[in-house]
Amino acid sequence: MPVSAWRYGRRYRRTAKGVAIAFAAVTSVAHACPIPADTLLETGFEIRSGTVRYVATNGTDANTGSAQSPWRHLQYAADHVGAGDTVCVRGGIYNERLSITSGGSDAAGEIVFEAYPDEQPILDGTGLSIPGGQWGLVTLEDVNRVVVRGFELRNYTTASTAQVPIGLYVTGAGHGIRVIGNRIHDIRTTASGCAANAFGLKVDGTRLASSISELVIAGNEIDHLVLGCSESLSLDGNVEQWQIVGNTVHDTNNIGIGAIGFEGVAPDPGVDQARDGLIADNLVYAISSFGNPAYGNEYAADGIYVDGGTRIVIERNIVHHVDIGIEVASEHAGRTSSDVIVRSNLVYAGNSVGISIGGYSANVGGSERVTIVNNTLYDNDRADTFSGEFQIQYHATSNMFANNIVSASASGVLVNAFTGDTALPADMDRNLYFASGSTPAWIWKGVEYNTLAGYIAGSGEDASALSANPQFINTTTPDLRVLPASPAVGGGINLGMPIVGAHDVAGQARIQGSQIDIGAYEQ
Repeated sequence: MPVSAWRYGRRYRRTAKGVAIAFAAVTSVAHACPIPADTLLETGFEIRSGTVRYVATNGTDANTGSAQSPWRHLQYAADHVGAGDTVCVRGGIYNERLSITSGGSDAAGEIVFEAYPDEQPILDGTGLSIPGGQWGLVTLEDVNRVVVRGFELRNYTTASTAQVPIGLYVTGAGHGIRVIGNRIHDIRTTASGCAANAFGLKVDGTRLASSISELVIAGNEIDHLVLGCSESLSLDGNVEQWQIVGNTVHDTNNIGIGAIGFEGVAPDPGVDQARDGLIADNLVYAISSFGNPAYGNEYAADGIYVDGGTRIVIERNIVHHVDIGIEVASEHAGRTSSDVIVRSNLVYAGNSVGISIGGYSANVGGSERVTIVNNTLYDNDRADTFSGEFQIQYHATSNMFANNIVSASASGVLVNAFTGDTALPADMDRNLYFASGSTPAWIWKGVEYNTLAGYIAGSGEDASALSANPQFINTTTPDLRVLPASPAVGGGINLGMPIVGAHDVAGQARIQGSQIDIGAYEQ
């Protein structure tokens, strides 16, 4: 199914450090179990044709599993339910792992594991082993139609490079899995070097003939992780037709959200990449690798990272106080991230670059057909890495950068295309540039220009670009909407709905008449 065919449901608003964000509502609140089915997908799915079973800390596995006679262990429940059944888990601490190896079916319905309304079941990994060297507190292996909703997963740790703790792990193949409204925190590796790994939420499509597909990861909070060389939330291998929507990822020491390819997770390179996906309406902040033993004192952690993925839309996310805001690249020579759209995102107050494409060196892969439109980049590169607001590195071809507000930090670097290894790394047009209190710098194929006119003449790009104050409402809060008199209002190119998308970062209609604004917001 193409990305454009995916839909998700009701929308609401929350505030993050003064910036409004709209994203998918993930469930209805009810005081009964099971709770009503969510509406994340336009088609919906949750068929509950079976029995409701209960688990509680005061139960016993010799019970019937009814509300009055609950089971004690989640694993016992997983081993004794079938398609269409619901496992309703009462609040309390469960010091156990949950491995789900039998799922639902299209005909009989999903298996649903969910928290009892207004109660918090906690899976605590303190003292638990890590089977096979890599496992999750909750693991779904080769299953279809399973929902995991409303749990807290915590305290799964290792001090060994031979062990990889994961909060929630989806592996093998399967379709119709939904991970909704959970909190995953304090998953940690204290081992040193880049052989040390831990993950908050990891998805590995490891099969050749079958993928992990129709996957929804929504409304989760993932935080306070110690990751080594790994990601807070990661999709890798043979994974397709997926959504990562409305999650909050923060306070971790490596990448926030990753969509990855060509790592050998799937047995054939032809299917070994996350593809046909949506990363939308997420809030990502407080992400840095500075001081991470795997990186030392490097600002290398992305808020959102597509490394070898294809046909992915990244839209309406708010990313702030991270190292690299959004990066689309490939770490593997001869491979690229391709056909990715990055639109209507806010990226601000980063330690390093706001948005980056292309490989980090001449010996790795790159980016092709990446379209970056209607984003607002503000006050990134605070650590004076001089990578700028928008960076183009090696092996970047046939990309587009248009309708973006680019407002530099004290470094003044607006565009940093430093390599010159391709004839046209990106088609640049109708961007609004501003450098307050510093000399502006556009670097194109290694040549630095300090005026917009010089940059346009030297690069042959951005002929309709503007150099002016975007007139943000408030840069302290911040509120990165613009005032009605801003040159961003009505100043963009209307590239059409398939490219610019239906909504801006606040959920307003993007195309209103013939004009379109520059930046992440539409008036």
